[in-house]
Amino acid sequence: MAGSSASPPVLGRCTAGITTVDQNSEAAISIVHQDIIETHILTRLDGPTLSSASCASAHLNALASQENLWTNICLSTWPSIASPRVSHVFSKFHQSSRSFFSDAFPLAIEPATLGDSSENPNLPSELISAVDVYYKKELIFSKVVETETVSAWFNSSPFRVDLLDPKEAVSTRIPNPDKDDTYRDLEEDMELSWIMIDPIGKRAMNLSSQRPVTVHRNWLSGEVQVKFASVIAGGGIGAATEWVQCEVVVTCGGSAGGEMHVREVSLQLEDMDGMYLSGKDSLGILKRGLEGKRGKGKRREMERKKEVEDFLERKRGRTERRMKREGTLDMLCVAFGVLAFVSSALFFF
Repeated sequence: MAGSSASPPVLGRCTAGITTVDQNSEAAISIVHQDIIETHILTRLDGPTLSSASCASAHLNALASQENLWTNICLSTWPSIASPRVSHVFSKFHQSSRSFFSDAFPLAIEPATLGDSSENPNLPSELISAVDVYYKKELIFSKVVETETVSAWFNSSPFRVDLLDPKEAVSTRIPNPDKDDTYRDLEEDMELSWIMIDPIGKRAMNLSSQRPVTVHRNWLSGEVQVKFASVIAGGGIGAATEWVQCEVVVTCGGSAGGEMHVREVSLQLEDMDGMYLSGKDSLGILKRGLEGKRGKGKRREMERKKEVEDFLERKRGRTERRMKREGTLDMLCVAFGVLAFVSSALFFF
């Protein structure tokens, strides 16, 4: 629905298509003391597993719906949201932490229909980025950044969110990649989550591929760039913005101690022509993604990787078609020039 801010569907909500256990099984579950279930079982589950458990019986559904369980899961999954600002925002979601998890954990699979974003009066006036970076399961960087979206400068400039100042750097335990094994370690062991939050619309979306899609070293500066990405629908069939890539780049540089420092963590939106979008265009696309449908949260990394591969294939196809058109035009111009020269020569001689 255009401009809708309807509450998101809660991940794991039981539907008529989900078969629950029979009465005998539910009776067996009820034999287990409630304190044991709450303290020693449910607290050990991750979000998707807790959602599945809530569908097993009415008794488990009631226990698995407790706010403290979902708050702890959200905080352990995304430490950055412990920020007072973000905690206050997701406490206002429809079902607080559980709704936030349902928004931020699965993939955005279908954007909302909002019409012309330039004429939409309900665009977010602010965006909040909550970012967490891990290496070998150890948190190495966590930050929350608020971005205003109403100024003329934001709307006309290329959309870009930088988490670090130009002279700022964060020390890590990542060894300087002087051999191929370290590059493979970065591809396999670095993880990043970038949660984009609309505090007014009370929606959230994860823009990261979780694991890197590429790792390469800048031959001039020696810095290593680790790229994460996701793809969201931009609208306009056949247009360059039909599909848009959310590109997150983590730039790491060496230090005197032999370990790397994180020097840049940034987000930009790129269309299929390789152009980075303006703040105005990016905001409309992000709004559609934030209010769109979500998947089931399964096989996220594989699906994100396939999305990025499909985007790059479409991008290559558009580039080849454009070069073919430009080549044809060049040939026509040359042919026209030759024809004009021959006609002039015949006229004078």
